[in-house]
Amino acid sequence: QVQLVEFGGGSVQAGGSLRLSCAASGSIFSIYDMGWHRQAPGNQRELVASITSGGYTNYADSVKGRFTISRDNAKNVVYLQMNSLKPEDTAVYYCTADILYSQGRRANYWGQGTQVTVSS
Repeated sequence: QVQLVEFGGGSVQAGGSLRLSCAASGSIFSIYDMGWHRQAPGNQRELVASITSGGYTNYADSVKGRFTISRDNAKNVVYLQMNSLKPEDTAVYYCTADILYSQGRRANYWGQGTQVTVSS
């Protein structure tokens, strides 16, 4: 089985920073794209940032210049550094990973989510 576990959520004042981490574990052969999504109350889940295995990144317009996604392929970990946080960044953040696992099977996995709360 494959599991994604997130760390690093919490509460911070506007203008502050948080760093999220997500570790993938299990019978993993390879990880393709990894990313972070978020969902605020009453809103649809949205893509925040993604990164390919080669390090190419993509960001939502709302977080460009403030958030940075990175990954450690040796450790199967993806990070999201969030700076200059705004109240509208408040949401549950989910990590995702496109994983090739045992017996050549491939699937997209989601973490359990971690709450980020930004107060004004």
